[in-house]
Amino acid sequence: MSPGHTSLRPGEDCRCADLIRRYHGDGTILVCHMPDAELQHLRVLIANERRDRLELLANVVIGLGHDVIAREIYVREVGTATARERPDVALVGLGSSSEHALELISEIVREASCPVIAILHADDPAYIHEAAKRGVFAYIIDGSPEELQSAIDITLQRFTEYQSLQGAFGRRALIEQAKGILMARHATNADRAFEMLREHSQHNGRKLSDVAAAIVESHLLLLPPLAPQLAAVPVPAGEVAIL
Repeated sequence: MSPGHTSLRPGEDCRCADLIRRYHGDGTILVCHMPDAELQHLRVLIANERRDRLELLANVVIGLGHDVIAREIYVREVGTATARERPDVALVGLGSSSEHALELISEIVREASCPVIAILHADDPAYIHEAAKRGVFAYIIDGSPEELQSAIDITLQRFTEYQSLQGAFGRRALIEQAKGILMARHATNADRAFEMLREHSQHNGRKLSDVAAAIVESHLLLLPPLAPQLAAVPVPAGEVAIL
């Protein structure tokens, strides 16, 4: 399962009261009508092999009230721009070559901590599948500016939820690692190790995950050094070396 891959497809159930389904072109996408006061002012990176489509998309994004912080065409430059500008969201259009667009996605995903949305002119299941494997978070088939804004809103919300979930998984793994260290050091069981963590957390007014992180970090720092490797000693023919 790709990380939070969101496909705005026909028939998708909607849990939010302010979302409606609307048919446009070749596909149905979810449209979210939000008050203007709730719209975020975003820093957007856009990328497309074709400069004409790049400019069209930039005009749409600017018209929605967002800043276009980078307009990238070349794969060799998009990663550096992403790391430098740290966008809130990245939009990658499918130009003349699907492979070029996929490479743009790969470079952005490698450097970004934001969701990447693929922009298509028509439904392309093969491209969507490969883009999802490369880390794209959502896709949208060309629609109106309002529909693009709605897709961005939905994607950002789901990306935030995904990050929160990933953070919860990471904290849980850290606590389990700290429990293992305490079990080995104090020759105790998992329940008692967890109690030790919780007692220390409550007594010192620190989060349980912070206590666990400190235990893991200190354990790594206090690991005994690796034994030095013995240098190889040449052995004359016919003799046996005993170490």
